[in-house]
Amino acid sequence: MDTSAPTSHENEMATTVDHTSSSVTSGRQHVNGVDLYYERTGRGKHALLLLPGALGCTRTDFGPQLKSLNKERFTIVAVDPRGYGQSRPPDRDFPLDFYERDAKDALDLMKALGFRKFSLLGWSDGGITALIAAGNNPDLIRKLVVWGANAFISQHDLELYNVVRDISNWSAKMRQPMEEVYGAEVFAKIWEAWVDGVTQFAKRPEGSICMEHLPLISCPTLIIHGERDPMVPSFHPQCLLKHIKGSRLHLIPEGKHNLHLKYADEFNKVVEDFLEN
Repeated sequence: MDTSAPTSHENEMATTVDHTSSSVTSGRQHVNGVDLYYERTGRGKHALLLLPGALGCTRTDFGPQLKSLNKERFTIVAVDPRGYGQSRPPDRDFPLDFYERDAKDALDLMKALGFRKFSLLGWSDGGITALIAAGNNPDLIRKLVVWGANAFISQHDLELYNVVRDISNWSAKMRQPMEEVYGAEVFAKIWEAWVDGVTQFAKRPEGSICMEHLPLISCPTLIIHGERDPMVPSFHPQCLLKHIKGSRLHLIPEGKHNLHLKYADEFNKVVEDFLEN
């Protein structure tokens, strides 16, 4: 079944994006009351949706994947979630169901673009969104790849979030990509709101963000973890491995939180091998 054919409702503009070496189109699709910005490349029958991390967008998070994932085998879509990147307005907010809302937006975007079944690749916050989407909609998801994601909040996580809350403590190199997208003042404001938003899950039973969704995931699932990730301790991927039936774990010994950017060649190969077999 060819899942890559768009419907007539797609509002796509043929623009070439600088971070790729071949054709990438970008567009906006009206979904659930907002205009979601996305980028799309490739013409393969296996459709992929890439979900970025907190405050992330196609521009900051997925350059090497949009450029180098196999475009003969895959059709690749990357989205800026509502309130992030070029999917503004609206201003981003963080109600207790913001991950559920992002998951619904993501699935509804792909349906609006004409994809009947597809795989999800989610990084960090996007990984949480992908876990929820796959648990809620097993009939839509072919395969699932997550990295840098956690299904619950521990006391250790709360301490990590409080350390990174004040972006003035970040290096200029770390701040620069987000400040280029949002401007320094808006970035600081949204980031602090995100920290408040994610830490509210600590008040839920056992700090659950999406633990209840994990047993509902039935598609083949690959968990990737950088063993030097300072933001996501190793007990998080182990938890996912334990609770998602039939999942597998791939470790990148030198990988940190942005392993798909720093070790893009290895990451892309591992992901392609998993998706194709």
